[in-house]
Amino acid sequence: MSRLTLLALQILVAVVVIGAWQVLTSVPIFGTIVLPPFFFSRPWDVAARIVKWFADGTIWVHLWITLTESVLAFVIGSLGGALVGFWFARKPLVAAVFDPYVKMINALPRVVLAPIFALWLGLGIWSKVALGITLVFFVVFFNVYQGVKEVSPTVLANARMLGMSERQLMRHVYWPSALSWMFSSLHTSVGFAVVGAVVGEYLGSAAGLGYLIQQAEGVFDVAGVFAGMVVLAAFVIVIDILVSMVERRLLVWRPVAADVRA
Repeated sequence: MSRLTLLALQILVAVVVIGAWQVLTSVPIFGTIVLPPFFFSRPWDVAARIVKWFADGTIWVHLWITLTESVLAFVIGSLGGALVGFWFARKPLVAAVFDPYVKMINALPRVVLAPIFALWLGLGIWSKVALGITLVFFVVFFNVYQGVKEVSPTVLANARMLGMSERQLMRHVYWPSALSWMFSSLHTSVGFAVVGAVVGEYLGSAAGLGYLIQQAEGVFDVAGVFAGMVVLAAFVIVIDILVSMVERRLLVWRPVAADVRA
């Protein structure tokens, strides 16, 4: 399937969903509106609200704050998860000692941590960044840890026979193995970083997309709630595309798939 065909199918799915949403909120079926506009709004109203936000500049400050929080959480959480995951994979004794504590911390509900971070770090951006880090860190950590552990013993033995030092092994064997696992986790981590920022803003802030959604929800402005979620979804897609571009540049060593070679 070509990229153009794939893009057309993806757009078709969006058109079908939006069209069904418009019909179910506007056209009576057997005398009844299936999705009452008071609870579900309408696509046209949501689009009008988004255009208004961008036209009068309301959205820009909120978008910038959420972007800053999400990027900081994503970068710090990813770097921390990659480094600690690599360290644990290379030091089995350390991994064995800290294993129950890692599982215990990972099991903590993040919504419970949000008020604690707000208490410790205030209502500024850093409480949201901290919440986002807790979501991103463990996703990257477990993937990098597994990626290093999955290095083929045969490859390692051959590399050592060729006289590779530990530094060369790290550069040419361990990290390439971990990178493919890490980048597979980064696509998920992008969404988690944004979720951490938005949930933190929703629970307590004076700006950000989470704040916009919370304010709209407080006055039963359903169009505003859906408009905030649409902007948030588009925001995540843009960041994910940027991650994919970086992935394609860094994973140039990855072998070509069999179907592509054919």
